[in-house]
Amino acid sequence: MLGLVLGIALPGLAAAMAPFLPEMVAILLALTAFRIGARKAFGALTDLRWSLPAVLILQVALPIVIAAPLWAIGALQTPLALALILATCAPTISGGPSLAIILRQDPARVMQILVLGTAAFPLTVYLVLKVVPVLDTPGLLATVGLRALVTIVIASAIGFTARHILLPNPTPAQTKAIDGANVLFFAIIVIGLMTALGPTLRNDPITALLWTIAAFALSFGLQALAILILGKSELAHVAGPLALCAGNRNIALFLVALPAEVMAPIMIFIACWQLPMYLTPLLLPGLYRNIPEHD
Repeated sequence: MLGLVLGIALPGLAAAMAPFLPEMVAILLALTAFRIGARKAFGALTDLRWSLPAVLILQVALPIVIAAPLWAIGALQTPLALALILATCAPTISGGPSLAIILRQDPARVMQILVLGTAAFPLTVYLVLKVVPVLDTPGLLATVGLRALVTIVIASAIGFTARHILLPNPTPAQTKAIDGANVLFFAIIVIGLMTALGPTLRNDPITALLWTIAAFALSFGLQALAILILGKSELAHVAGPLALCAGNRNIALFLVALPAEVMAPIMIFIACWQLPMYLTPLLLPGLYRNIPEHD
């Protein structure tokens, strides 16, 4: 919350941090890999009965479904369409397990989707962008998955290696300390992500409000829809984790996969997108109240 406030209140600081966002996102990936560890990461890939279909639905089917009505009304080439499609293409945020803990859901299930979704991201994003022409440069399309894959592989390898060498078997206290470090870095990186919101809020509050409404509608709407659909199904035991994964996506990954000129029109959405994600534990506990809690 402090990071959100600082990002809006100190636009100069946010603007100074903005050029370094790709590097900070890469560091965040490495920190997440360090927190998870290679053993749990690869272990999460073994149970694919529900997690693989979930990732394919969330990262492939959902953005295509969202794109269909936008295409029908001729709005597929707008910044809003690009924002919504990229947001739903992205895997869940690295802080997803922490959200699960706060909301008393199973963090291991969220971590499973996080690991599998991030690993599959280069392929899933290529499939979506091949079907949905929100990017009209063939050469750019071909490099999106490659850039993301290289970043993910290098950052994850650094994190896994550091974990294996420095902290192969962390104690509960050490794990809490790692979580604390991750939270601090989240608070720092969000300042740079808010770079477009502060100035827009001052110069064009209506535009800022509309982008904020779009962000909340997508994030909270996906979470509510997932719980509504899965809450009474055979997957009720993972309805909460899947809802968190559905509505909290790491769109910042595209900052390392796409050129700055492509991302510029939707930087305001990326800023607004942080609001519902960071406010989920404060505003949506009632939504998760009827979902079985994880001890």
